[in-house]
Amino acid sequence: MADSAWPSEQLVVAAQRGDVDSIAALVSGSHPNVQRFAHSLCATPEDAEDAAQEALIILYRKIGMLRASGALASWMFRIVRNECLRRARTMMRGHPPLPDTAVDTAVDTAVDSAEDEALRRLDASRVAAAVAALPPDQRRVLIMRDVQGHSGRMVADALGLSTAAMKSRLHRARAAVRHTLRTATPDSPPGGNP
Repeated sequence: MADSAWPSEQLVVAAQRGDVDSIAALVSGSHPNVQRFAHSLCATPEDAEDAAQEALIILYRKIGMLRASGALASWMFRIVRNECLRRARTMMRGHPPLPDTAVDTAVDTAVDSAEDEALRRLDASRVAAAVAALPPDQRRVLIMRDVQGHSGRMVADALGLSTAAMKSRLHRARAAVRHTLRTATPDSPPGGNP
């Protein structure tokens, strides 16, 4: 499968040095993998397309910031994951992101400390990784039901499942995410048992 190969390290190095043709070839060669990441992480195909596009734009603009030429895949995965998370958070709040000027007018909102924000981002990253690790059928059900807030019947209908099958997948997905988060917690005792 030719699509799964990332561009060569030589091409990455040339792109980092600013060679325009190499940058274009790098973006083009990375596209199938970035798109695959996005479709496996984002809630909807539309979000996946937008996240992949955003990641490729960042790659084009900031390839010089990549520290190790061999780390392209992990760098792009993080960019796509962050973009999918941003889109999911926006969807959970039920409204589009506020422009920077609108934030100033929201006087009655509480301001979190930098530590709270860092912990929230760390937790969101761990949850996103746990959700991303789910099989695609479980991930779709979990995202549609728990992130997007669709009714069980709507999720079952959209995925062509019986309500019982949808509930079963949702139960397995939630249990897998809980297990992953428990075993990945730094405070948990060895062996992952709480």
